[in-house]
Amino acid sequence: MNTILIVDDEYLIADILGFALEDEGFLVEKASNGCKALEALKEKRVQLVITDYMMPLLNGEELVRSMREDPELSELPVILMSGAQANQGCPELFAAVFDKPFDMDCMIAKVRELLGT
Repeated sequence: MNTILIVDDEYLIADILGFALEDEGFLVEKASNGCKALEALKEKRVQLVITDYMMPLLNGEELVRSMREDPELSELPVILMSGAQANQGCPELFAAVFDKPFDMDCMIAKVRELLGT
């Protein structure tokens, strides 16, 4: 079973997305910022990360850059979900970029595509 890490400091968004993914048969882990996400990635084996952009301590771009520097995490697909910042920075670092609010069916379809399920 595939495990997805959701990284967002807005608990409501993380919970709604998490419930939707669990309903689709995925295991879900959550982290409230990029630093906690890196800690979780050291402890748990996940197949996909979905991250917000604007977060305290380490934003979504900083998180994915840290992941790309780690040989064990460098190939892990990351989806960015964001408000106004989605097209700023470096969208090429991400497997997909979704503007908030996003269509849940489109998000789940992209998750399935990236995980090959």
